[in-house]
Amino acid sequence: MMRRIAILSSGGDAPGINPCIRAAVRTALDMGVEVIGIQEGFDGLVRGEMIPLKARDVGGILQRGGTFLRTARCPEFLEVKTQRKALRELNESDIDGLIVIGGDGSLRGAHALAILGFPVVGAPASIDNDIWGTDMSIGVDTAINTIMHAIDKLRDTASSHERAFLIETMGRNCGYLALNAGVVCGAEMILIPEKEVSMEEIVQMVAGAYDRGKSHCIIVVAEGSSLKVHDVAEYLRINEVGFETRVTILGHIPRGGSPSAFDRMLATRMGVKAVEVLKAGETDLMIGLSGRDIITVPLIDVVKQSRKPNLELLDMARTLAK
Repeated sequence: MMRRIAILSSGGDAPGINPCIRAAVRTALDMGVEVIGIQEGFDGLVRGEMIPLKARDVGGILQRGGTFLRTARCPEFLEVKTQRKALRELNESDIDGLIVIGGDGSLRGAHALAILGFPVVGAPASIDNDIWGTDMSIGVDTAINTIMHAIDKLRDTASSHERAFLIETMGRNCGYLALNAGVVCGAEMILIPEKEVSMEEIVQMVAGAYDRGKSHCIIVVAEGSSLKVHDVAEYLRINEVGFETRVTILGHIPRGGSPSAFDRMLATRMGVKAVEVLKAGETDLMIGLSGRDIITVPLIDVVKQSRKPNLELLDMARTLAK
């Protein structure tokens, strides 16, 4: 019988985690299930950092970015010894089920606890949108919109001064953010880890844009691209492509901010579904989005693969940038 569940957010934060927590807490309470909040992810779980959560405790967090439970990375959770310590903390606290909100590493941790026999359900939260089994992860929509607004502002100054701007987004192993933001912002070129591009190709593109009379040139670069923004900028200066070159690194900015309407709705639906799944006695599952439907996906399938960006968008971006 599911009498008490716990919830934690782990790994990198993403806009929308708070709405997910809020929805899970209030849904569980409505079902007569107590809720415990675990602070600072798996690291906090191992240390026993837990607080009871009531309806008022999650009031006023719907519009807040980040996670009010805080989050952390816990490399030690890869070790079975640490996983068993977490399992012991859960059992000693009379917790019957756990909801884990996070990205690939967090969902791997959730699966590890499920293998040890503890009821666990995961909710995907990763602005890279690299989690297999869901069309969208919590935080993706907000992050893309944040990047879009930043690029739109940079284009204004780029056009005013006839400059080429190299704009670096997050995306260490996945180019989803850079690719999609580049398309919706009309970037002249997009550099992502999944597709190699030579320095010579970049020079030809930027010089061609200048020769065609363009007033600016925008290149969006994922941080995991094999070509680094400062190296590209210096190469363009040396080759005198016409435009002056500037670099802007957005860094962690896309991870913050108030979640969009889409992310609030997605996170809310996922939080509700996670509680319903646990209450029904199901485990070792991730909540996902398929089309308009909220679904469940076995965690064993989720952790075996990753979601890849649609590389056909690169060809579309090149066509539209002419």
